[in-house]
Amino acid sequence: MSKAIVLDNNFGKSGELALPAAFMEANPHNLYLYVKSYQAALRANTAKTKTRAEVSGGGKKPWSQKGRGGARAGSNRSPVWVGGGISHGPKNNRNYHQKVNKKQKRAALECAIAEKAQNGKLFIVDTISVESGKTKDAAAIIKALGVRDALVIKNEMDEKTFYAFRNLQSAYLAEPNELNAYTASAFDAIVMEKSVFEELTKEG
Repeated sequence: MSKAIVLDNNFGKSGELALPAAFMEANPHNLYLYVKSYQAALRANTAKTKTRAEVSGGGKKPWSQKGRGGARAGSNRSPVWVGGGISHGPKNNRNYHQKVNKKQKRAALECAIAEKAQNGKLFIVDTISVESGKTKDAAAIIKALGVRDALVIKNEMDEKTFYAFRNLQSAYLAEPNELNAYTASAFDAIVMEKSVFEELTKEG
């Protein structure tokens, strides 16, 4: 059974908390579907080319239909001409939305959390607070955990802690409503307050 690592106020290991069985039973395919949907929603959808109807110019027939021995041409904005329109190019009216239902979103998050716990990268602490507001003190927390980077979930944001983590590249401080399967997967580790963990793992 995968367990979250419980930390003391100095961010040293003081115990473990077991994850509910549902977290271990979540199908990993739900995580794949959610991440795929999340990334698809981030697409700018700005790639577009003009067809021969949209490109400017080309109103006059370049040369006579007959008599010059060359191929017929009705417009110098035909796709075969330099400066002409583009055939079958990208359009910016594509819909990249991929539906993921509520149960799949929940299962995806449970799978992402369980994966972190299996790798020993899920940390629980009573309170996450940097009263000095200094980035070096926030960096010391991440360094003490021995991880590359971390998603830090704090129940109620305070100004000092926000300022401490704001410019830290190895961590992202977020509130519980920002926690989803994508953000949970994007970081090497997750650090959350105990109240957030209890809310996340409560049944029903």
